[in-house]
Amino acid sequence: MKELKDTVDLMLSDDYIDRFKAEYYQLETRFIKLASMVGNWDKLTFTPNMSREFYIKQLHVMAMYLYYLIFRSGIEKVNIDKSENIDELILVYM
Repeated sequence: MKELKDTVDLMLSDDYIDRFKAEYYQLETRFIKLASMVGNWDKLTFTPNMSREFYIKQLHVMAMYLYYLIFRSGIEKVNIDKSENIDELILVYM
């Protein structure tokens, strides 16, 4: 998983492929972190403002978005560096 700060150069690039990669990496990073929060719900050191069910619905939408970015990357021949096990995690929330 990349850190958001690692995507800045890609995001600011004039090349749409770099911007596409930044979009993917940023979404993947946020998705993994939110999934971790939901997965550790009973161990959180803070009280979330929304219900667990709300975050699960958000993860569903994010999973669909990631799925379409991965699908598009295959069609457009864009090589993205997916995090290990991201495909399985996406399936959990689809």
